[in-house]
Amino acid sequence: MVAGSRLQATREKSAWQHLDSAQLVVMGAAAALVVAALAWLAANGGVDDLEPAIIFGVLIALGELFRMNMPGGREVAPISRAGALAYGMLLSVGGEPVVHSPFQVVAVTACGMAAGTLPHVAVNRSPKIDAMARRLVAAAVVAILFRPLTDVLFTGEPLTHREWLTALGLMTAISAAAALADMTVAALIRSEAVRARFGIAFVDEFRASALLCAASSATGMLIAVATSVMGLAALLLFTAPILTTQFAFRRYAAVRTTYLQTVRALSRVTEVGGYVEAEHSLRVSKLSVAMGRELGMAEAELLELEYAALMHDIGQLSLPDPIPGGATVLAAPEDQRRIADLGAGVIEQTGVLDMVARIVRAQCDPYRDPAGVRPGPPLASRIIKAANAYDDLMGDSRDRDRAAAVLDRLRADSAFQYDPAVVEALARVLDRRVLR
Repeated sequence: MVAGSRLQATREKSAWQHLDSAQLVVMGAAAALVVAALAWLAANGGVDDLEPAIIFGVLIALGELFRMNMPGGREVAPISRAGALAYGMLLSVGGEPVVHSPFQVVAVTACGMAAGTLPHVAVNRSPKIDAMARRLVAAAVVAILFRPLTDVLFTGEPLTHREWLTALGLMTAISAAAALADMTVAALIRSEAVRARFGIAFVDEFRASALLCAASSATGMLIAVATSVMGLAALLLFTAPILTTQFAFRRYAAVRTTYLQTVRALSRVTEVGGYVEAEHSLRVSKLSVAMGRELGMAEAELLELEYAALMHDIGQLSLPDPIPGGATVLAAPEDQRRIADLGAGVIEQTGVLDMVARIVRAQCDPYRDPAGVRPGPPLASRIIKAANAYDDLMGDSRDRDRAAAVLDRLRADSAFQYDPAVVEALARVLDRRVLR
């Protein structure tokens, strides 16, 4: 039992050590907000407007229960987010004004998130604490900005038409500001975690999250406004559309995950057949994606690069005899071209991976045509060419002197064969691996 306890403690310590500074900052901010909110409630006699607090807390808990993972490993809970934003922007319930403070919004949101997370923890599905912390901080930002302003601007009930327009404008501006801040923090965390440039990470985060943030923010505003007129029954009416959208997103994410798993399984055919070394395609894929991030490729381009790197050797199945060790870098140029063309032909049969097929077909082309006639291959092809050559010559060896010799060989061929910028990106990636 003692040994088991020590092992568990070691795992927990290791998990905390792998957190980046941006993650620690946002989690610390969320923890400070929760402590301050609970202290404020204890000092001010507990919860105001108990029934709305319970109903919105339940809605937030359900949102956390049905959270999902989107492409790129992003954890989202749009119903939870919409409920928290709505509670932070709530003006009245069925015409009766509410008086809860921003600290109460933080406390109710935190309790709802904790309640919705417990079932996941019970079945060993650990949540992403930094994603939960970001959702809590976003709700806190909305409440802290919106509620004091409404206390000053709207002194009477019911609100006039002009006051409602002002309230809607405030809701829109503050929700947009909170969403932008959340995407910025997410981009900071992602850029630090995957060693990508912040600008590229922010664009990827915006493309992946902007529409979902807009939908959840709009739903939160609708719930807040409708609850003022219809009462708490409005929660059911306006939560249904985003719930339907969430299940559609869940199916899309599941299909995309299955697609990648299928590609990975297909890439192992060459290993099972003895055409390449074990784990060669996976090593080339990981190295290529790391190099692509180093060179500033966007997330959609990185996905295509990953697919192409996993299947870059599938054309070897057409060879009557395997290349010794599967090292295409040692094969004759005509064999390299044949492997690339046949591999691209196989990929084209899918009907949906045309760009991946182009990348695979151009993987053996020199990055610069000696005659200056043909344009250079795509960046992804140049990356795979260098990553494949490195792994063909290194295999699974960890010898640093051998790695340096391989890099020197690639640099020596950088006049036409290997893009010098790609080779230097490879060197930086390898240096980081040594440091880690």
